[in-house]
Amino acid sequence: MNKYVFSKFQIVVGLLISFAVLLSGCGNRQVGYDTGIEGPGDNNELVVYTSHKEEVYEPIIKEFEERTGIWVTVIAGGTNELLEQIALEGDSPVCDIMFGGGVENLEAYKDYFLPYTCSEGKDIAKDYLSADGCWTPFSSLPIVFVYNNKLIYESAEPTGWKDLLGDRWKGKIAFADPNTSGSSYTALATLLQILNQDQEKTLRTFVDALDGNVLSGSGDVIETVVNGTRLVGITLEETAMKQIAAGADITMVYPREGTSAVPDGCAIIKNARNEDNAKQFIEFIISKDVQQYIVDKFNRRSVRGDIKDSKEPFKNLNVIDFDISKASIIQNEVLKQWSALIANR
Repeated sequence: MNKYVFSKFQIVVGLLISFAVLLSGCGNRQVGYDTGIEGPGDNNELVVYTSHKEEVYEPIIKEFEERTGIWVTVIAGGTNELLEQIALEGDSPVCDIMFGGGVENLEAYKDYFLPYTCSEGKDIAKDYLSADGCWTPFSSLPIVFVYNNKLIYESAEPTGWKDLLGDRWKGKIAFADPNTSGSSYTALATLLQILNQDQEKTLRTFVDALDGNVLSGSGDVIETVVNGTRLVGITLEETAMKQIAAGADITMVYPREGTSAVPDGCAIIKNARNEDNAKQFIEFIISKDVQQYIVDKFNRRSVRGDIKDSKEPFKNLNVIDFDISKASIIQNEVLKQWSALIANR
């Protein structure tokens, strides 16, 4: 992946664009394609739902188009809202593939995905593999804290999950709504697994620590910490590292009790109109050069074992054995309890 050229792929940013149209026409197999976008035809196109930021998906999709000649339409949104949309579409899906979202979120919607084993699966770390092939991991994403260097001295930095739940940080934490942000649900599930206490009590304590304030999207966390609206944020390692490299005056902290490094993933939709093209896309994103690219350019961690990476080794970060299955099983219950607690603030 040495050169990224301008390509023909179309971006439909945000779910608000045409979900009203999509839902009203779910009985029509052409639904979702009446967006004014002209493509080359059924055999040479791919429709992607993605929760990745544009800076991540754009160069990857452009290169995919350049190599394959496949025309790609992208519809971007939050992980959970995209997955809910896939569920609503049922047997008449609009998209061919879901690109992004923590695999525990994908696992919760596995009934809508087509199992697939990529040809280079042997090079993926076993801890990152789906038991039944319903999703394919893309990158490994540790959860971290960040804090504002101007407002917090290093000696007073937040050190761990229990620290954040104390009165000291009440109302000073930036955290996105886990109902829309997949990374926030991963952080919430990580908190629950690390503390291993009563679920509803832990959620109530955390909501109290937030003072009931949540952000609409994960992209707002760093900005809110940088501008001092909140002092501490919970985010992904790659997001924090990218912003620090860009000059953000923040420090990144790995929680002392441990953190998770749950991969995000990619999954083919059952009854996808362009199933073969979706399989090509999975083969592409797991290839060695794409995996090396995301390490070098996006500060992400590869799911392959043969990629060079200068980041701090996991063995030094107290990475927990995150239970993906459990996080998936309890997701609906956790989000329901969370919503009720927020609503009652």
